[in-house]
Amino acid sequence: MSVLDFDLSDRDFWAKPMSEREDAFERLRARDTPAFFEEMEMSYAPKGPGYYALVKHADILEASRNPEVFCSGDGGATNIPDMPAEFAEYFGSMINMDDPRHARLRRIVSRAFTPKMIKQFEADVEAAAVTIVDDLLAKGPGCDFVTEVAARLPLKIICDMMGIPERDYGYVFDRSNIILGGFDPEYTGGDLDQIAERLLNAGVELQQLVQDLAAHRADHPTADLTSSLVNANIDGERLTMQELGSFFILLVVAGNETTRNAISYGLRLLTENPDQRALWLEDLDGRAPGAVEEIVRLASPVNFMRRKLTRDFEMNGHLYRKGQKAVLFYWAANRDAAVFDDPQRFDITRHPNPHVGYGGPGPHFCLGAHLARREITVMFRELLRRVPDVEGGKPDRLHSSFINGIKHMECTF
Repeated sequence: MSVLDFDLSDRDFWAKPMSEREDAFERLRARDTPAFFEEMEMSYAPKGPGYYALVKHADILEASRNPEVFCSGDGGATNIPDMPAEFAEYFGSMINMDDPRHARLRRIVSRAFTPKMIKQFEADVEAAAVTIVDDLLAKGPGCDFVTEVAARLPLKIICDMMGIPERDYGYVFDRSNIILGGFDPEYTGGDLDQIAERLLNAGVELQQLVQDLAAHRADHPTADLTSSLVNANIDGERLTMQELGSFFILLVVAGNETTRNAISYGLRLLTENPDQRALWLEDLDGRAPGAVEEIVRLASPVNFMRRKLTRDFEMNGHLYRKGQKAVLFYWAANRDAAVFDDPQRFDITRHPNPHVGYGGPGPHFCLGAHLARREITVMFRELLRRVPDVEGGKPDRLHSSFINGIKHMECTF
């Protein structure tokens, strides 16, 4: 097997041009066995034993369908190094748990994310999108599409769902940027030794915000999600205040950052592929479902999730040992030519489109997928209806191995 001339654990790899990243993952998919990488040196966590990079669609599906073998709770799923104990209080949410605790928490919160419940938010999503496009037209071309359009819709909807007042939108937005800021100096300050402190401070502040609100809602309930969660009693089970705080951090970070990046990438894809824009404009509603799935496939806002083996397990001819780590690179799987014909091509009519942009099948499939699809659909329907020639400039990409993000992008129309 040829020696690789790149390292997924090198911070600089995630700052390389997208074409180089695509080439690296194509070479990894071409291997007969998964590549193994040493872990990154982190100031706030001991260096672990390394990890296998799962980059093939088939491997990610099988690992996702076997959560009892590929577990999320032993050290956390959202980071490759094991999560330090002090982080678990703020970031030890459902996404970093296994059953039965994962199932208990998901059972309590999932009732707010069914298609029926999302339908109730539809008018709010549509009204917010109208206001955002009104403001875009008032500002005129040249503004930052990410901050002025893509970020505003999911942030408002998540905060409104939880009952967070508008005056705190910016507070939530800034702290979610820090939590998912990766190695980017714009959000982490540029000093890697201070990343842990900044992460913890952001977690403390977000958790305190929702816990203060929850304490009030316990005695003064309203129709918001915080009231429902703090007073939920399903088969005698309730969320603790710590669990509520961790869930809120997961919700605002996952529900805000990922959808905003999908919307940002969507505009860039339409700019680079005017034929697909024209096709969508021919039938805004009819082609929206396919367009949204294709945007999420190519955007793949979450690059990876990590798993740890609970026992020896053979998968696709390779034997994984108990205690070893496997990192599921969704971004790479969504470009697997074994599954997707001409995978780099943006095709809003692609069918079938079995992407893993919301995670693989199994208990950790994205709880907010229905809401995310609705927000992306409504935002682009409003944009393409009223500003059909809007284009996105060169993206200013987030320097992160975890989130495939766009920080800023000038738009013109």
